[in-house]
Amino acid sequence: MRNLNEDNITRAVIAMHAQAKDARVQTLMTSLVQHLHAFAREVELTEEEWFKGIQFLTDVGRITTDVRQEFILLSDTLGLSMLVTALNNKKPQGCTEATVFGPFHVEGSPHVPLGGDVANGAEGEPCYVRGSVVGTDGQPVANAELQVWQADAAGNYDVQYAHAGGEHEHRARATLNADAKGDFHFKTIRAEAYPIPHDGPVGKMLEALGRHPWRPAHLHFMISAPGFERLITHVFRNGDRYLDSDAVFGVRSSLIADWIEHPPGATPDGGTSTVPFYTLDFRFVLNPVAVPAVARPTLTRKVSA
Repeated sequence: MRNLNEDNITRAVIAMHAQAKDARVQTLMTSLVQHLHAFAREVELTEEEWFKGIQFLTDVGRITTDVRQEFILLSDTLGLSMLVTALNNKKPQGCTEATVFGPFHVEGSPHVPLGGDVANGAEGEPCYVRGSVVGTDGQPVANAELQVWQADAAGNYDVQYAHAGGEHEHRARATLNADAKGDFHFKTIRAEAYPIPHDGPVGKMLEALGRHPWRPAHLHFMISAPGFERLITHVFRNGDRYLDSDAVFGVRSSLIADWIEHPPGATPDGGTSTVPFYTLDFRFVLNPVAVPAVARPTLTRKVSA
């Protein structure tokens, strides 16, 4: 283990992994070391560049908080989040596609009844969302849980408006349940394009690469129901200028829908709007959880003497 050089150090590091207690950890770390070392050799990484890289990751860690996950943002903008999503969400034809989780999901969002106001005072043009949740057989998924969240008209999520002590009021974020027929509807605000947080190290990286920080307008959904795989996805607003240059590579054609504009007047919830409003209709198709095959008993044939 002495006198290591650029030719033999990779083998030496990997040899040390033989002591790993977890086979999967050994596999992951061995491959990581191989690729990291190969990268350093390929680009002939300088000590100055290596130190800047360490400083960059340090800065990512320093800016990360309970409401701002800069590491997820980094993963998103490098396309790693979408790659992992694609690798782990291979679904049958016809299922709603998954896309990136994003850094702004919050556990324990307030529960609202069907038809409730998810916006809760968030700034934006009124929008009425309705849809259904079904399985691949077209049958309704009764009482499916839907978590929804989105940015407001200013391009900010509620958690970005932290009050003193780090607290915030839930807005444009809620949990609701579909009815027995798998149908759901709620009131919110129209989705708008917005820039991901770019005042930190990830933003500096994008600027250095000549990339913009914008995401196309979208509404987040996380849908869960017993007997089905959980779905994490977005619905994107058709016609958005950033659909083909999403900063986090999350757009899927099957997830693009029309936000239909309506003049002031009667609204889908039976009320009246004095300003123009929008409607969105979307059908989600969940993938059933695979049921393990039951082992068939072995039949023993009796042989006559």
